[in-house]
Amino acid sequence: MKKRAWIVFFDESGISLLPEVRRSYAPRGRTPLLRHRLNWKRAGMAAALGYHAADPERGPRLCFHLKPGSYNTTSLIEVLEQIKTFYAGEPVVLVWDGLSAHWSRGMRAWAGEQDWLTLERLPAYAPELNPVELLWSAIKTRELANLAGDHLADVADAAERGIHRVCSSEQLPWSFRTHTGLIMHPQTPQN
Repeated sequence: MKKRAWIVFFDESGISLLPEVRRSYAPRGRTPLLRHRLNWKRAGMAAALGYHAADPERGPRLCFHLKPGSYNTTSLIEVLEQIKTFYAGEPVVLVWDGLSAHWSRGMRAWAGEQDWLTLERLPAYAPELNPVELLWSAIKTRELANLAGDHLADVADAAERGIHRVCSSEQLPWSFRTHTGLIMHPQTPQN
């Protein structure tokens, strides 16, 4: 394990015109109806939330990517190239789940050529260990909650507003990591 590397948690999620219904109100006996346009177009979101392994003063860093459709190996490699630029070529240990595109032959071959990148896999069925899952939850329960957009661009704009809200907060990215229970900067014993 690289000692002066960024520990970067990565995950993808999707958005569509189907509203994230969180709360509704209607008089007793009357079911609320939410009228909205629906098509099956989707957009994919990818986020990389990084914490420096040796220097917590460098703070958390969030890299976000949004694209029409879903992610495959080729589009994930494009995102990883963006992450390389974002972290200025510093060493990165990327922690992600077992999605088949993450561990495809093409991805492993490409990652093997990258001296700045080390890939690690989260345990199966353990999304609670990934702080990015909490990022998605924060956006979907606030900016995307009850949003009935007319176009996919409306939903994408709301997701980007959520990312900006998280980035402008001093505490939120740290709280996502704290909530996972993962410890990166152990306290040094006092003498």
